[in-house]
Amino acid sequence: MIQRLLSAALAAALVALPAQAQTVVIVRHAEKVAPTGDVDLSPAGKARALALAKALSGARVRMVLATPLRRTGQTAAPTADAAGWTVAAIGFEGGDAAHAQRLADEARKAGPGDTVLIVGHSNTVAQIARALGDPAPVAPTDCEYDKMTVLELGGPATRAIHTRYGAPTEACSA
Repeated sequence: MIQRLLSAALAAALVALPAQAQTVVIVRHAEKVAPTGDVDLSPAGKARALALAKALSGARVRMVLATPLRRTGQTAAPTADAAGWTVAAIGFEGGDAAHAQRLADEARKAGPGDTVLIVGHSNTVAQIARALGDPAPVAPTDCEYDKMTVLELGGPATRAIHTRYGAPTEACSA
C-alpha cells in the first residue's frame, strides 16, 4: 500500500511539472549482494529496480545515466528498457565532483518535457543534485536505498522534491 501511495505521489509530482520543464530523477543504486566491490544487485535490489521502473512508467524518460559499476546499471536497466533507451555510463575520472558535473551537463542535454534518470551512489547523489541546482540536496546514508530526488529544471530556479520509492529501507545501525 505504501509503495502504491509513493508511486501515486511521484506520478502526481511529475504531472504537476510544467511541460516546458525538464525533469531529472536522481536515486542511489538499489541494494547489493555484498558491501564492497563491483557487485550485482541482491533480490531486494532487483525488486527495487523494478519499483523504480514502475514509479517512472508515466514519465517521459528520454535519458538514463549511471556509473560504470554493475549495481547502478542494473538499477537503471528496467527503467531504460521500459522507455526503449540504453543506460549511458558516465565514468569517475577526475573524482566525485567532476563526475557529478559531467552527469549534470549530460542531463541538461535532454529536451523540454523530458525526464532523465540518474543512478548514483550514496556519496554522489547529493553532489549530482547540487550540480543541477538543488538548493538543499539530501544524501542517503550508507544503508538507505529508497530516497529519490526529483528536480524541475528550466524555470527561474531549480525546484526539488525529495521523496521515496519502492519498499521502505529497513533501519540500520550505520
